[in-house]
Amino acid sequence: MAQRRLKFWGWGFEGEGPDPAATKKIAASLARRFELNDAPVIAPPTLDELDLPAPRVQRPGALEKILSDDPHERARHSFGRSYRDIVRAFRRDFARAPDWVAFPQDEGEVSAVLDWAGSNDVAVIPFGGGSSVVGGVESAVAGGYAGVVSLDVTRLDRVLEVDRTSRAARIQAGMYGPALEDALRPHGLTLRHFPQSFEFSTLGGWLATRAGGHFATRYTHIDDFCESMRVVTPQGVSESRRLPGSGAGPSHDRLFLGSEGAFGVITEAWMRLQDRPTYRSNASVVFPGFEQAVEATRALSQSGLEPSNCRLLDPGEAASSAGGDGKSALLVLAFESADHALDAWMQRAVEICRAHGADVPDDAVRTRTDAGASREGAAGAWRNSFVGAPYARDALVAASFISETFETAIPWDRFPDFHANVTAAVRAAIDRVCGQGTLTCRFTHVYPDGPAPYYTIIAPSRAGAELEHWDEIKQAAGDAVIENGGTITHHHAVGRDHRPWYDRQRTDVFAKAIRGVKRQLDPAGILNPGVLVDPERGGK
Repeated sequence: MAQRRLKFWGWGFEGEGPDPAATKKIAASLARRFELNDAPVIAPPTLDELDLPAPRVQRPGALEKILSDDPHERARHSFGRSYRDIVRAFRRDFARAPDWVAFPQDEGEVSAVLDWAGSNDVAVIPFGGGSSVVGGVESAVAGGYAGVVSLDVTRLDRVLEVDRTSRAARIQAGMYGPALEDALRPHGLTLRHFPQSFEFSTLGGWLATRAGGHFATRYTHIDDFCESMRVVTPQGVSESRRLPGSGAGPSHDRLFLGSEGAFGVITEAWMRLQDRPTYRSNASVVFPGFEQAVEATRALSQSGLEPSNCRLLDPGEAASSAGGDGKSALLVLAFESADHALDAWMQRAVEICRAHGADVPDDAVRTRTDAGASREGAAGAWRNSFVGAPYARDALVAASFISETFETAIPWDRFPDFHANVTAAVRAAIDRVCGQGTLTCRFTHVYPDGPAPYYTIIAPSRAGAELEHWDEIKQAAGDAVIENGGTITHHHAVGRDHRPWYDRQRTDVFAKAIRGVKRQLDPAGILNPGVLVDPERGGK
């Protein structure tokens, strides 16, 4: 059977997502929603339309077997999967495709690519699933390099060792989410890290970007599951000792978690696992207003109950993705356990919600021992919308609509003013740039000291102006987040898109420390230039 190929221009596998007829229906629906005369649809690119430049650097004989100039692979590795990336793909803009795509099968080949690149002034972009939405893996880099290689680690794709006693496993960085879970299932174990990109992202990518996953409380980031890491740098291999915890100086792993390939290539990691859940309890909780829902969510986050899911949707988000009435907020609430029934936990959570004005009918709570609890009712509608959102985003790009998100985190005491100021600034930018549009909010994660708000923008643009409109709205959103005390990203990484605001968020002292690490580990400045810091190029 032929292996499915990932699209080079959009989300997912070829043949998946809205077909041309479905895309036209989506465009027509949006045109009616925004009272437009029409919404013409642009066809996605085909490979034969692309004019890829010839590789600028010669492939050395020693690397001939792992360096590919296959047109599909060069095009697919040109971008990540952000709105900006998809627009450029629809414009057939692949003029800065990588010269070569490397597919190493072991650490020795990773080192060989780095050695060759460092000696020949070739930039290297570490690449996992390519699902970055912040410009973290694109091959268009500044600095005048002789060439660019996209280093794809997906052939390092095995679970190497399982320690059932300690509930941990040594896993290669190139494993995609589904394959990783399939390999752990016979052991009764799970990593339980399910980002929206789960199907099309890798363990190494999650670690390099400090990805956020399924759990809305307690275990929110991949950091929580990382026991130790092995990283190939231009200066050698760094491997941290596998321990449940350590107070011995700054953490090896914390240096590379979130480093986005700027310091080295993550090749494997020992990851903390959990027993697979067998008990599940799920509820869809409706609030008459967003303010009451926010207060209830804060109380839940501070209760010690630690629900696995605690996603709060404002009325607009609930209406668009969960069938809400446009006036009520929705809290998608769930508990999971491999050890015990959950009735007491859910009962207390429902009591908290009702004390804050929620309507929770008894039949809205589902307790069961299969995975179906999260796939029914409003919670199921939201889940389906969540998984399908990246496919729908591609259809919106085809119809020249802005479809963008930004996410952050803020302490509870500052959230009301933060939310009011950010939404006012972004809505003003949407109206100024596009004339109209929608802005909705949900909480993806909640902590005892604050939420992680996630905002979604949909607005009509026009063919040829999408990137300019996106730039202006993105600028307004980033400025508002930083000026009001939030972080420029809670779980989507920095990449190149967030660099201007990351530079404002961090201190000068910390920036100097990062530059020092970059200089020591990557003296030639070849690894993912422009991410986190600008490399020192010796006058180039």
